[in-house]
Amino acid sequence: MQRRIAVIAYDIASNRTRRAVLKVLREWRLDGQKSVHECLLSDAEAAELFIQLGEQIDPDTDRLLLAWLPPRRGMHARGLGRTDSQRPSLLRVH
Repeated sequence: MQRRIAVIAYDIASNRTRRAVLKVLREWRLDGQKSVHECLLSDAEAAELFIQLGEQIDPDTDRLLLAWLPPRRGMHARGLGRTDSQRPSLLRVH
């Protein structure tokens, strides 16, 4: 099963819903900060995670994005950064 890096981002209106989404994501993610999280997923795992997250949100008020990071692509960051990810090339920018 081939896994790829995906970024999950969300904009959720309700604090209660935001906590529920974060609880689901903590089981799947490698690292994250506020409303953006890094996951290592197969296509099937991504579909399952998207279903689990979709069950938590209100599509009328909330937004959810899953984006695949292309392999072998350089990353650009601004600000003070440190890595605590399983992938040392990824930075947490403050």
